[in-house]
Amino acid sequence: MAAGVFDNSSLPDDLDARVRAEIRAGERLVWVGQPRPGRLARGAIPIVLFGIPWTAFAVFWMAAASGALFGGFGENNGPGEVGGFFTWFPLFGLPFVLIGLGMLSSPYWFWRQAKRTCYALTDHRAILWQANPCGGVTVRSYGPEALDKIHRTEYADGCGDLVFEEAVSVGWNSKGHRTTTTTRYGFMAIDNVREVEELLRRVLLPGGDH
Repeated sequence: MAAGVFDNSSLPDDLDARVRAEIRAGERLVWVGQPRPGRLARGAIPIVLFGIPWTAFAVFWMAAASGALFGGFGENNGPGEVGGFFTWFPLFGLPFVLIGLGMLSSPYWFWRQAKRTCYALTDHRAILWQANPCGGVTVRSYGPEALDKIHRTEYADGCGDLVFEEAVSVGWNSKGHRTTTTTRYGFMAIDNVREVEELLRRVLLPGGDH
């Protein structure tokens, strides 16, 4: 076995308990690990870059609508008059500001999700415990039959992604244009990704293509 594969395999107590509860009788645990938080947080950079102008515009709009920039609406008007409506009008921009703040803070949420996510490899399957943004954990298992198309993305420091599945979802944007989103599942942002792939192939895909 390559050296260093298990360097970061120590799990927090709650995640260790999840792994132990999932392992079936007669199933042997071969490897456990977690995503590198910093690597996952980097994936939020495009969201942050989009969130900067979004938030700036939302704050500017609220300031303009409140009269802080160009003079107020509804000054000296009672709540029953037209100006009373414009007194509350700037609050319509508040949800957009909150969305912007969420985008700007996305690296923290990606980091937090990484700390609550873990992976395991047994002699029967590969298992993912993926933390959900609103709490809870989604557990996915991949047997040998589901791992015939795995592929690896590796970075210079040896960290990388071992992708098992790519799910494509279709939607429409605000202009009515069709959009597609691809979600990748696997051992994401793990250390020593090449060694982990070799271990997986030896244990679950003997005789398969390398």
